[in-house]
Amino acid sequence: METVCSLDKSSVLRHKDRKISLNERFRIQEIIEDLKNFRPIQYILGETEFYGMTFIVDENVLIPRPETEELVELVIKSERKCRLLDIGTGSGCIAVTLAKYLPDAEVFALDISDKALDVARRNAIKNKVNVNFFKYDILKDEPFEFPDFDCIVSNPPYIIFKEKDTIAKNVIDHEPHQALFVPHENPVLFYERIADFAQNHLTENGSLYLETSSLHGQASAKVVEERKFRSVELLKDISGNDRIIIAKL
Repeated sequence: METVCSLDKSSVLRHKDRKISLNERFRIQEIIEDLKNFRPIQYILGETEFYGMTFIVDENVLIPRPETEELVELVIKSERKCRLLDIGTGSGCIAVTLAKYLPDAEVFALDISDKALDVARRNAIKNKVNVNFFKYDILKDEPFEFPDFDCIVSNPPYIIFKEKDTIAKNVIDHEPHQALFVPHENPVLFYERIADFAQNHLTENGSLYLETSSLHGQASAKVVEERKFRSVELLKDISGNDRIIIAKL
């Protein structure tokens, strides 16, 4: 009602007797049918909120989660004038937010998907920030001449295929599997590759920030420790789950 009729919640309550047009009725019914089929409301409306900002989203990108806001907040509190990289940017929510709140930072972002990069670029324009986007497969592509970064951030895939049956229908049926799942035989695959990449592309004393899952947090942190990073921390999110890895090179 808020979106279709351009009314906020209080207006909806105050104007309960307002007649809505046939077009509005049709659109509301469309949305209801989509919701019955478990299509996420964010995809239906084409946008979502993240860290107080509005982001375009569609089925080519993951819907930003509140846990990722906690990751972003840690970076904002710790970094200032720096060269920063977001690996697996998706909608661009991490890179765009950091570019907005760290105006002295030079922000780069990578993703394997052309369609995701298109959404991310639109979000940078929408939120009036400059981010340097590149197509890159962290698992397969050969390294090329990246600059050195002071900070690398990533929220990589970390759900194993065996967990598919535990995932909500609105997620499993609609969000991109490439951004969700890793092979069950190596759930820390992306953490290995990102840590290797960071070893070669972080400046001395550079910082690595990773979102992880409560199931594989300890194993992911061990991967980073084995790459000779120092002061590796595994932090819990607001719900008490292992969620964020912070390390220094």
